[in-house]
Amino acid sequence: MGVVVVAAGMGTRLGAGMPKALVQVGGEPLIVHAVRRAHATAGLQQLVVVVPAGHRAAFESLDLAAELVDGGTERTDSVAAGLAALQPNIEVVLVHDAARAFAPASLFDDVARAVRNGADAVVPGLPVIDTIKQVAADGRVAATPDRAGLRAVQTPQGFRRSALDAAHDHGRQATDDAALVEQDGGHVIVIDGHPDALKVTVPADLDLAAALATTNSKESSVPLPLPVPRTGIGVDVHAYADDDRVLSLACLTWPDERGIEGHSDGDVAAHAVCDALLAAAGLGDLGTQFGVDRPEMRGATGTDMLEDVLNTLHTNGFRIGNVSVQIVGNRPKVGPRREEAQRAMSAALGGAPVSVSATTTDHLGFLGRGEGIGAVANALVVAAD
Repeated sequence: MGVVVVAAGMGTRLGAGMPKALVQVGGEPLIVHAVRRAHATAGLQQLVVVVPAGHRAAFESLDLAAELVDGGTERTDSVAAGLAALQPNIEVVLVHDAARAFAPASLFDDVARAVRNGADAVVPGLPVIDTIKQVAADGRVAATPDRAGLRAVQTPQGFRRSALDAAHDHGRQATDDAALVEQDGGHVIVIDGHPDALKVTVPADLDLAAALATTNSKESSVPLPLPVPRTGIGVDVHAYADDDRVLSLACLTWPDERGIEGHSDGDVAAHAVCDALLAAAGLGDLGTQFGVDRPEMRGATGTDMLEDVLNTLHTNGFRIGNVSVQIVGNRPKVGPRREEAQRAMSAALGGAPVSVSATTTDHLGFLGRGEGIGAVANALVVAAD
């Protein structure tokens, strides 16, 4: 999934004398609040921020962990520039206004989920509480729409990538992108919006935004994610089994060695690497990936688990830089099969470089007493090409 945050407006009605997205609220610019929440969206692969032409340096200084592109004359032009910067493999796109800087991450998730459920476009909206009058050019009331069927729309708005690209290909202008998809005859739905997704437009809105920055302290205190590459550490330990099972270690079987206990095949090296990769990508741990809601993973091999984690990384926009794992225990003697183990683990990880080493604890502790085997791994992940 990709998110395009439109921050190219100069905020004339706000009267701040600078791009609106750079106006500070609660000690930080609006754009920082906006991208922090966008970064927290589940399954985010790429974040693009569209900035006012001539102001890129000011945005670069904020370390937004996002790709910056210059905006156009109109909002639709700016969105088109952001779309052009997205990776071609991204199928779901969210378009968000930096002026709605306090839209919670949960709203991003709700919109994305609705797109994945089949809509061409998804718009969050709130019920209209005032009576609305449709007025003719001469001031005469032409109609009074039933407000029960009216919604005040917000962002982020979500789209199936192909539908949004097609709508922009016509070169039309609109105040929001859902209107372009509507004009193309697309399937557009409205879901419940959120009061915090208010738009900062005039000076009075800054007071409301400041209140949100203060009350929504949990989200506002979360730091921006570090840019890739990222590193992670994983540790796993298993006790020896009391039965005659065969040892599985480093994606190999060791027929002459004592097997170990485990919900799966107990491959501590593979498990430690899985934990390290998930930690590096910020995607949880073994319990998150292989919880009780996945009974099909019972008895899974180390190879199965590495392949599953690799798929999760790819889905979330990461690829593996390299992996290193050290096996800790008295047995087996890893040296004679080191290269074989490295090849097996690398194959399970799509050819990523893997190094395998081994050590003992000099007879100290439960590993030194021969009660089990452990492994420690670290991993580097980078952004997918």
